[in-house]
Amino acid sequence: MKNRQWLIADRPIGRGLLKTDFKSVISDVPKLSKGQVLVSVEYLGFDPALKGWMENIADYVAPTNIGDIMPGSGIGTVIDTKDNKFSVGDKVMGLLKWQDLSVMKASDLQLIDDDDLFTANLGILGTPGMTAFFGFTRIGKPRAGDTVLVSGAAGATGSLVGQLAKLSGCRTIGIAGGPKKCQWLVDEIGYDEVIDYKNETVRHRLKDICPASVDVFFDNVGGSILNDALAQIATNARVVLCGGISRYETGQQPTGPGNYFNLIFRRASMEGFIVLDYMSEYPLARKRMKQWIRSGTIKYKEDVQEGFDNIPTTLMRLFTGQNFGKQILKMDTPQI
Repeated sequence: MKNRQWLIADRPIGRGLLKTDFKSVISDVPKLSKGQVLVSVEYLGFDPALKGWMENIADYVAPTNIGDIMPGSGIGTVIDTKDNKFSVGDKVMGLLKWQDLSVMKASDLQLIDDDDLFTANLGILGTPGMTAFFGFTRIGKPRAGDTVLVSGAAGATGSLVGQLAKLSGCRTIGIAGGPKKCQWLVDEIGYDEVIDYKNETVRHRLKDICPASVDVFFDNVGGSILNDALAQIATNARVVLCGGISRYETGQQPTGPGNYFNLIFRRASMEGFIVLDYMSEYPLARKRMKQWIRSGTIKYKEDVQEGFDNIPTTLMRLFTGQNFGKQILKMDTPQI
């Protein structure tokens, strides 16, 4: 049995991603050992953190090497098993990597429902959704009447944070790029105000719409936007550091925010988190999320690309703002 794979060919440190950072190969699928499962990969999910995994700057995941299969989350179907936890035909999710067929330890897979929310397991019911849920509720600690500011608001995580904030009785302000995304955030997601960073000066707009009144800032971007937001935080504000897409493109650590002293003046807190710390609570959060989705209380959007050959460029879309919603890819049938 042959298997198409994308391997890591270079480390994109200090620059943007290139397609030459990846190498396409065809390999044989090894025989299963006891406790292993063979999964046919159907969909892959993409997050900006994958670039950091290639650079080996994220110590919460195993380091990567040149020549490794590119890591990445995926969902698919069990086609062979040497473990009684799974049966042929089961739908599963896990770190399936960039390939058609993935040999996995059964303990590294999670059984999922084969229903209308199947691909949502890579987004709102997966890591982005759990990141929004736990980062906002546990670190942001929202209170009714708070003003909540979210950067990267049109992404899979940011769009959910805005909706969770509205459910908590908060005023919501989103930062996103381009009129189409900004209009969607207002019309569909329910943000009260939106700042288009591609066509507006974030610093000036923040002064106009929320002078010294940001109670919770959920930051997915970092860099200058973090600095601008810190200038407008309220007394006892909570700044949630979720991600830093502004640094993923260059691979360099951004300069520390010049307005950090406002944390002292406003008696505010700024805290980072890794969502994996809350894994034991995922099932309850997913159950609640499904109820909200099915009732129409919460909405989500997926950006679906197609084809094995397009996997590298699909990841690259995240760093140019091309994706609209959770970025995923549907695998095609291998022609080997």
